[in-house]
Amino acid sequence: MNTDRAATTDQPEDRTERLDLHVPRMTDLDELHRLYSDPRVWTHLPSGRFADVGTTRNVLAGWISAWDASLGTWVAREDGKVVGHGGCALRNGVFWNLGYRFSPEAQGRGLATELSRRALDRATTLRPETPIVAYLLENNRASAAVAEKLGLTLRHRGPDAGNPDPSAIRLVYADRPLQPEVLKATQK
Repeated sequence: MNTDRAATTDQPEDRTERLDLHVPRMTDLDELHRLYSDPRVWTHLPSGRFADVGTTRNVLAGWISAWDASLGTWVAREDGKVVGHGGCALRNGVFWNLGYRFSPEAQGRGLATELSRRALDRATTLRPETPIVAYLLENNRASAAVAEKLGLTLRHRGPDAGNPDPSAIRLVYADRPLQPEVLKATQK
């Protein structure tokens, strides 16, 4: 894939039925910051809300660099407007991390499932031997429902290390049983 082409034009890198999927670029910063600073997006983890554009810029830079290695997070547009992001990115070289986040206006319409199916297809094509993992907080039932619709199975339930809420529980869903070292990598 030529990420230079995708990063320098308005053409999507990929498409689903309703979404244009773009390789992230710094020109997406303002729209992504609106998403990440919206408290309605963070009801399951209020401390995760991005209070400043610098935090969003750093996350976006990480997404951009993930594409240099293989596959990463797409910026999802519907009718030209950023409605969310998601995809699979390689973590610690041992698992694909499936993640997704959508604006409140886009939630509940199956867009996260639609984008995630495309991401799973791409990840398994690139590295079929690598497990696909979605880790999330137990109180984020909508995210768990997406993982389950995708056929991922709950493989671990335990404390969410580093969470400011000591009662927070992390769920780890995966497309296959996880070796101990992979499960340990999902806890970081």
